[in-house]
Amino acid sequence: MELHTINAGLFKLDGGAMFGVVPKSIWHKLNPADDNNMCTWTMRCLLIIDGTQRILIDTGMGDKQDDKFFGHYYIHGTDTLLKSLANVGLQPSDITDVVLTHLHFDHCGGAIQYNTGKDGYEPVFKNAKYWSNAAHWQNATQPNPREKASFLKENILPIEQSGQLNFVTDTNSINPNLSFINVSGHTEQMMLPVIQHQQQEIIYVADLLASMHHIPTPWIMAYDTQPLLSMQEKQTVLSRALANNSILYFEHDAQHVACTVHQTEKGVKPKAIFTLENNNFTQL
Repeated sequence: MELHTINAGLFKLDGGAMFGVVPKSIWHKLNPADDNNMCTWTMRCLLIIDGTQRILIDTGMGDKQDDKFFGHYYIHGTDTLLKSLANVGLQPSDITDVVLTHLHFDHCGGAIQYNTGKDGYEPVFKNAKYWSNAAHWQNATQPNPREKASFLKENILPIEQSGQLNFVTDTNSINPNLSFINVSGHTEQMMLPVIQHQQQEIIYVADLLASMHHIPTPWIMAYDTQPLLSMQEKQTVLSRALANNSILYFEHDAQHVACTVHQTEKGVKPKAIFTLENNNFTQL
């Protein structure tokens, strides 16, 4: 099995929204905001190559929205999803499976593109199975008022219309080295992929832990629909990471790719910090 970081670009979000009740005087030291209170985040996807399978976890924001939409998020940097795939020698047609942790636009937008006539939409990965789960799909296609702006129908409905939509179930395994932890504090039944790689467990923490700085229990995004549940789920996942010495892989942390954790007198803290290069997690 090989693992590769697939960078889909940088963007900005409001620091207050990302750090919730944590005072700016604290979080600003860790992720400084600009004059508009916006902090830089990344869209860090993950590619798993195992035998004939090429599994892509999340796809970033994509490029099909209009300038007004992108103007809210200050897309920047030179990385794109397809450029990053090309850097590891792959084209979209090579991807066999696309795992979408959840269907918020910054996680699934890169999975769908305009068709040739630009009068409709089609999957970017035409040979891939697209994976979600039934409960989250219902939540995304019949959104509550809180999340409606994050679930864009042009990112979601074409997956089903293409016939490429699949649901993860208890008996439907994508790959023997890939399982999932489902959490619902951020959004209903978000899937956290758990990868077994070189006798090491890697947890792709998606939006449960937006960054390494979100490890402390009270550091919860204001975007979460059930923040108290997020706190409980975070504690459960961190307890697992402590017990298994798991590597936590961060999707949105522009500074840190991954880390392990340890228990201290002041709670769970980062232990070793890693980068992922050439199929190896290397400690910094």
